[in-house]
Amino acid sequence: MGKFINPFTDIGFKRIFGQEISKPLLLDFLNNLLKGEKVITNITFLDKEQSSEYRDDRSLIYDVFCETDDNERIIVEMQNREHPNFASRCLYYASQAISRQGERGQEWWYNINAVYMIAFVNFYMDELDDNFRTDVELVERQTGRVFTDKERFIFLQLPCFTKDADECGNDFERWIYLLKNMETLDRMPWAAKDSVFRRLAELGEVSNMTKEERMKYDSALRHYRDTIVVMQGAVDKGRAEGRAEGRAEANLSIARNLKAMGLLPTDIAKATGLSLGEIAKL
Repeated sequence: MGKFINPFTDIGFKRIFGQEISKPLLLDFLNNLLKGEKVITNITFLDKEQSSEYRDDRSLIYDVFCETDDNERIIVEMQNREHPNFASRCLYYASQAISRQGERGQEWWYNINAVYMIAFVNFYMDELDDNFRTDVELVERQTGRVFTDKERFIFLQLPCFTKDADECGNDFERWIYLLKNMETLDRMPWAAKDSVFRRLAELGEVSNMTKEERMKYDSALRHYRDTIVVMQGAVDKGRAEGRAEGRAEANLSIARNLKAMGLLPTDIAKATGLSLGEIAKL
């Protein structure tokens, strides 16, 4: 067990970003993420179970849903498992946050507030290049001008972030480094000089949990690790099967060539490991 919590678990993620006591941490992270664009001075946590009916595994996917002082909605999500339609899924959830703003009656003129979806993805997305951060907006194709600023997606591909602590050049990079490495750290870097990271160390230290919190966290951590092991096993099995299929197809190709050259089936069998029956069907 490490000194600090694993932020990739449901309990760890919500402890850092999803409770009133940790609001300054979420504000600092969002303001560093959106630096140069806006300054968020306050947030209000909205219904934490706003999309619970769509959850399939709470150890692998979870979110924080909040509203800024300018009435913008922000969904901060952690996704640990590859999802074949993850981009579409993000679009669906963000669109729901937009549609919930609708009002009945003739006096409403679709004056919706912006929705930001910030997704930590602990895998490589097929739709994205090997960039750590990708910002997606609705733009006019010919000119590239933003068509509307009411919906925006920020994808953070964690495997693409490979910087060490001394290579982090700003607080946003320091945030990502800590989230990726927190569970393995013996001390919290930058805590001596930055009150935000001192607070992160306090909230993230396992020994500061109550007995009940520790029991819930241990259970979430075991579930997370067990599921990751199963997923990795499935990936390894798929790769092994792919290699086996590749070798089989290569042997068949070699056998066809040897047969075309007039070699005896027994010699082809010795060279490729195929049975005489398989060679006869070629």
